[in-house]
Amino acid sequence: MSTPDNDVAAPRVGIAPDSWGVWNAVDDRQPPPEQYLREVQEAGYHWTELGPYGYLGTEASALADDFAAHDLALSAGTVFTHLHRSPEEVENAWRDVTEVARLVTALGGEHVITIPGLWERDANDDVVGARTFTADEWGTFTAGHDEIGKRLWEEFGLRQQFHSHAESPIGSYLEVVRLVENTDPRYTNLCLDTGHLAYYWGDSVRLIRAFPDRIGYLHLKQVEPDLLAHVLKNEISFVEAVTRGVMVEPPHGVPDYGPVLHEAALAHPGVFAIIEQDMYPVGDFAAPLQIARRTREYITGCGGPARFR
Repeated sequence: MSTPDNDVAAPRVGIAPDSWGVWNAVDDRQPPPEQYLREVQEAGYHWTELGPYGYLGTEASALADDFAAHDLALSAGTVFTHLHRSPEEVENAWRDVTEVARLVTALGGEHVITIPGLWERDANDDVVGARTFTADEWGTFTAGHDEIGKRLWEEFGLRQQFHSHAESPIGSYLEVVRLVENTDPRYTNLCLDTGHLAYYWGDSVRLIRAFPDRIGYLHLKQVEPDLLAHVLKNEISFVEAVTRGVMVEPPHGVPDYGPVLHEAALAHPGVFAIIEQDMYPVGDFAAPLQIARRTREYITGCGGPARFR
């Protein structure tokens, strides 16, 4: 059962624009930001993320007013990086990170989530280039993330949380472990996305138990295992898999949230646990609100600690 909202050890459960099918700053196939902010409040959530930079706006005072009008608070913003390319790529990434960090700081957020660049696909949807890093790229990548994390902390007082991702060089359990073991815990920790880790059969509870001090943030997400097996066997792209519904609302997928929330509360009391259900593009703009409400009900009764304020 969910725990009282004054239980500071329980994960702070919120929701993100991804759960409304938002993948881009501007896109007619997405619900507008006004609908998102209104419906997050209607669904009973208090914490949210920025989503793609620009989706909710980039002017801090206006966005602060919007949040206040809907009784919302910010947990984090997100940036994609390509730090494996060269040491000089840190400066390119830092420009994007700085934009997000300034807005996160102004709105009282605590984290910036970094995501590695995804595999490239050609017009036939075939993967172009390597799916993994070379040894040299690994070294450049991990050093670059530590540098980004160091700057974030020293200049903004924000924590970098690294997000592994399907169809990226950091997707499997072993790749996540390699990242953790080769980065500085002062500057690079994990946004553990339960769905993306499960995309390659990774076990979130196992990861939390193995590295309790490195779990700085959670994304709660489930994958449908039968469809996932079909996707992987037939090398169907992640984008197409999402279109087919590989990410599902609980309790129809894996992993169960109860054990994840329990272990996360032990590892990092008060950690943010933000719901994300990839569903781009949304066919019915009325659907995300109903899913968000049902997901809240599921979390309330899933057996793990959770608070919504």
